[in-house]
Amino acid sequence: IQPSQNAKIEVIGVGGGGSNAVNRMILSDLEGEAYRVLNTDAQALIQSQAQHRLQLGQTLTRGLGAGGNPTIGQKAAEESRTDLHDALQGSDLVFIAAGMGGGTGTGAAPVVAEVAREVGALTVGIVTKPFGFEGRRRMRQADEGIARLAEHVDTLIVIGNDRLREAIAGAPLQEAFRSADAVLRMGVKGISDIITCPGLVNVD
Repeated sequence: IQPSQNAKIEVIGVGGGGSNAVNRMILSDLEGEAYRVLNTDAQALIQSQAQHRLQLGQTLTRGLGAGGNPTIGQKAAEESRTDLHDALQGSDLVFIAAGMGGGTGTGAAPVVAEVAREVGALTVGIVTKPFGFEGRRRMRQADEGIARLAEHVDTLIVIGNDRLREAIAGAPLQEAFRSADAVLRMGVKGISDIITCPGLVNVD
């Protein structure tokens, strides 16, 4: 990708965690990127701040979510693969934000990344790992989803929620989520600036 102020940059929130992060990025007025949220949960999509929304797996889940099952999330994304391809066509840089461990983010994010690579975009995954208290099953699902996602992105940034909470010891849980969003926001802005600002070293 040649540095260009006309580069088409997409920031995509997949599932509940990713969509929440994108909503907060929109509210923080981070400009210059196209925001898009993808979810199997139709109600969550309606409440999103993003202008571009795509319901995954309408036939499979009927808008009721993936029930914490990554297999359902993956199948839902596969069902909507043509829509994903159409949405991402022409993108130069795609950020994929997801909270790993649940159903939609964990299962669908690798499919979204695969499609982004197919359309020729530089693809960056920025995901969170669950808190330890969320249970072993959720942590195992997160690890498996991260491993799958890593196969389809150019760069992967993993934010451990437990690590964040340790870094801001004593702060409320909501503060840890805000910190994760801040890391995501900084990652998107920093990488976007490298791509779009002339005079910097080319990234390809």
